[in-house]
Amino acid sequence: MLTLAQAQTILSAALAQAASRSLKPLCIAVMDARGAQKAFAAQDGTSLKRGEIALGKANGALALGVGSRALHKMALERPYFVEAATHAAGGSLVPVPGGVLIRGADGALLGAVGISGDTSDNDEAAACAGIEAAGLKADTGA
Repeated sequence: MLTLAQAQTILSAALAQAASRSLKPLCIAVMDARGAQKAFAAQDGTSLKRGEIALGKANGALALGVGSRALHKMALERPYFVEAATHAAGGSLVPVPGGVLIRGADGALLGAVGISGDTSDNDEAAACAGIEAAGLKADTGA
């Protein structure tokens, strides 16, 4: 189970990574394995819908059980499938990097992090940094 303390560590470390790399303002969503929000932050200066995009990255990764980098590949290779999956997920599926599954040391799924605000690759790197700072494993779907 993903604890609130772990979610807060993920959030804080992702923000620290963003600051150290001078990333654009980020929205960060941390969800547990059920898809419930454990932590959320929107830095000053984020655009209006960045939070929904961050949630869509995390939700999409959880919905299909793969990091959003894999969802991006699926969208390129099988666009009709991803379109249908997005519809099945109530529209909350964003198939670009930045949605990273959180796994325990034993590989068990604990949740997902979704980040939006900079490039997708930078969003993903900040998510991975946060997850690793909490002593957990990041699964990008690569």
